[in-house]
Amino acid sequence: MSLDILAIRKDTPGAESVLHFNNAGTGLTPGPVLSAVTDHLRLEAMIGGYEAHHKADLLYQDTYSAIEELIGAKPGEIALAENATRAWDQVFYGMKFSPGDRVIADQASYASSYIAMLQRVKNDGIVIDAIPNDEFGQVDVALLEKSITGKTRLICATHVPTNSGLVNPAREIGIVAQKQGVPYLLDACQSVGQVPVNVNDIGCDFLSATGRKYLRGPRGTGFLYVRTSSIDWVEPPFLDLHAAVWTKMNEYEMRPDASRFENWEGYVAGKIGLGRAVRYLLDLGPEQAFARIATLANALRSALRAIPGIDVHDIGRVKGGIVTFSHHKKQAQDIKIELDAQRINVQLSFPEWSRLDAETRGLPVMIRASVHYYNTEQEIDRFCHCIDQICNS
Repeated sequence: MSLDILAIRKDTPGAESVLHFNNAGTGLTPGPVLSAVTDHLRLEAMIGGYEAHHKADLLYQDTYSAIEELIGAKPGEIALAENATRAWDQVFYGMKFSPGDRVIADQASYASSYIAMLQRVKNDGIVIDAIPNDEFGQVDVALLEKSITGKTRLICATHVPTNSGLVNPAREIGIVAQKQGVPYLLDACQSVGQVPVNVNDIGCDFLSATGRKYLRGPRGTGFLYVRTSSIDWVEPPFLDLHAAVWTKMNEYEMRPDASRFENWEGYVAGKIGLGRAVRYLLDLGPEQAFARIATLANALRSALRAIPGIDVHDIGRVKGGIVTFSHHKKQAQDIKIELDAQRINVQLSFPEWSRLDAETRGLPVMIRASVHYYNTEQEIDRFCHCIDQICNS
């Protein structure tokens, strides 16, 4: 079943106001999500925050159910978080490492994750094994398996990186992780909502995701998946009266499921909005959404390559909706300023966001144009015309 783009754009208040190619930053929120958030905020204002939460508890709990349905998780395997980084941190900083323990990372590692690894190199004496890419620009899975030793304690992989268009072979990494018995933490910040994700097919033990990007949910929302059989591999780096129960004067018990990775206070309206965003995607169909995104991105890459002086820097056997490019002479920062003036939204992609990849490939500061299923072919034509005018007129 094909997507009804006209109906989807009618559902998207911002679609007629801006040309939005910054979905890898934040997607444009659809009307039903906006209503879910504002309705709850209005309820809080009228009857009080705690009381509103109690009254809306069925909607709040449906957020867990919707996420479970979207990624194939079981009840009790989802923890809600304020963003993907904090969700990822809960696992990484909850792992017990000894000096000499090794962590596998990929070339696509995002700065927030790799900085955390470097901190534990400094404080705990761990060793990072950064796996090179194969000839397609994706994780070399065979080399990753060869890199596993008796001291390997964790595999950290990036499903879809912040730049380059790449969709990494997450399932193949999961096969290796399960075969070798090594915990597997997947950064799905850019993939959930863009690429169909099923944790049982992928085989990851932990997965972190955000609400604001391809899920089109509110900022300040995200989630962590923790496989039930893997929960004892990691202890939350902090606990509160929600994550644990104070059972005796000098004793406590953690919650038995993924809720031990949550904390008491949070953005209730946003979490309800996150659930509505997930339901919106489920109603459309994740497979149909990705097919549309990939088709638009491929059309954008082809059109950009036809513009004199443009270099498209995307890699990977499978590519998603993120398109990165630069011009031989015009600086990316200057291009963005001129696009901003025409109400065209893109993002700059800096080398320090993904330094392993950037330094290996010698990447400059790039323009990151990321499409979503609600974008159109006409927007691609307009965008590329503007790029040609900005760079070559």
